[in-house]
Amino acid sequence: MSNTIEVTLPDIGDFAEVEVIEVLVKPGDRIEKEDSIITLESDKASMEIPSPEAGVVKEVKVSVGDQISQDNPLLVLETEEAAAEQKPVAGESAVEKQPPVKHAGSVPADTADAVADIRTQVLVLGAGPGGYSAAFRAADLGLSVVLVEKYADLGGVCLNVGCIPSKALLHTVDVINEAAELSHMGVSFGKPKIDLDKLRAGKDKVVKKLTGGLSQMAKMRKVQVVQGLGQFQSPKTLSVASDGQQTLIEFNHCIIACGSSAVQIPGFPNDDPRLIDSTGALALEDIPKKMLIIGGGIIGLEMATVYSTLGSQIDIVELQDSLIPGCDKDLVKPLQKRLSKQVNRILLKTSVEGVKTLKSGLKVSFAGENAPQDTTYDKVLVAVGRRPNGHLINAGVAGVEVDQRGFIPVDRHMRTNVPHIFAIGDVVGNPMLAHKATHEAHVAAEVIAGLPALFDPLTIPSVAYTDPEVAWMGLTETEAREKGIKYEKAVFPWAASGRAIGVGRDEGMTKLLFDPDSKRILGAGIVGVNAGELIGETVLALEMGADAEDIGLTIHPHPTLNESIGLAAEVAEGSCTDLPPKRKR
Repeated sequence: MSNTIEVTLPDIGDFAEVEVIEVLVKPGDRIEKEDSIITLESDKASMEIPSPEAGVVKEVKVSVGDQISQDNPLLVLETEEAAAEQKPVAGESAVEKQPPVKHAGSVPADTADAVADIRTQVLVLGAGPGGYSAAFRAADLGLSVVLVEKYADLGGVCLNVGCIPSKALLHTVDVINEAAELSHMGVSFGKPKIDLDKLRAGKDKVVKKLTGGLSQMAKMRKVQVVQGLGQFQSPKTLSVASDGQQTLIEFNHCIIACGSSAVQIPGFPNDDPRLIDSTGALALEDIPKKMLIIGGGIIGLEMATVYSTLGSQIDIVELQDSLIPGCDKDLVKPLQKRLSKQVNRILLKTSVEGVKTLKSGLKVSFAGENAPQDTTYDKVLVAVGRRPNGHLINAGVAGVEVDQRGFIPVDRHMRTNVPHIFAIGDVVGNPMLAHKATHEAHVAAEVIAGLPALFDPLTIPSVAYTDPEVAWMGLTETEAREKGIKYEKAVFPWAASGRAIGVGRDEGMTKLLFDPDSKRILGAGIVGVNAGELIGETVLALEMGADAEDIGLTIHPHPTLNESIGLAAEVAEGSCTDLPPKRKR
């Protein structure tokens, strides 16, 4: 028996009119009760409207862009008592419990009518910090989730070959350097003996502990993980290639979190194993006697810190006139001064013109103001940036816009130009930072779940985990000068910090920028040990709209490096008693 009914928009709260941003069904589709049929967006959130009955769609009465309100007709549905016994539906909301069916060969280009191996409400493409955060948040909100990752372990570049292993190595070399510097306190140690195999194993153990923890959390949340290379086959399907086989996944919503890749320089011998990127550097296969690092940014300087401490003779070449381009030079200065004692040469305003492979090494030619003669190195690390992976996922067949550089434009809800497809992390734009990706991930998952969420931070902090660390957030002096923004600056030098002097590291400083009129904080920069741990307070101050008085009157513990933030605010207020008084003019 069958019966035809008209499905209308139910009461959705205090909204006079809402916009239809997506129609999820078409005539002929068989749907189950509670399956989503349209997506609406108000000024507060997006929401999906479920079907009140199971049946076959006979007519759709709304289109994308329509403004509708309560009781407006949505579709005509032919209900059936036996609907539950019919074939699987397009857009089924639950993940199938049986293992995915594998089929040999490639997925046909036209998959609109293909039978999916897996169906889910949310598919997340990429399991880096953004991807796994999106998957876990969506699962916590009650949605069925499939997480696709091309590597064997979850965590992406950050956990496997980026942030985490680099910090494990940086901690090790920090301890080595601190031990050597204790001689001024009358404590001396012998020259450290480095067991490279154990060092590598220790680094890998840290990575495995974190990636293993992610796998367990995925299981606890019933997030289905599918390993392989994922590419879109249509706006609603994605194929995953693994070991010559394909798995076809059908989804209601997708979150693209495909990340970025290290830039390779055209014309260089990129197939030579002695020319490495950050992944190769962190593999720690050996300690080269002589190593060139191309790029004086954060990644290059972190690796310079590691390898110079482990015994490599390091040259750094940077095209710009300063290390960490974009960061204020006064923050970089203490780092450059210390680093110049650890490495062989820092070559600013210099470029690499060519790299020639020799049996004895890689012969490098230079150009620029400070260009040296051709030099042969055992290894060359290319650390000149990363490129988004937007062109690697076949986004075009899904209708997703990708710009020439590989970035995917999104709105503040992290939605692409295709309403049911979202994107987060490195692939949506700079800065390419894990902590940015995780916050974007939560927004995307929450919007899909119908919650009012958007990504609208006032600032995203940056940290170079060098020695000393450099951290900054908000407005920089460089940016203020370029844009003609007025500001007031307050600096507290760590030479006046009891804690910094006590640990023998008083080369740092804390700098705060304030609005001249409102006195609200505009930006901050910190250079010194553990600067990355300190910058968070200033980010919170900016987000909360704190002014110099708020920060200066906040009682910070003494003696700490953290109190330098409060003391810098006192400098701005003219109440600091830890520095000589200002000269009267």
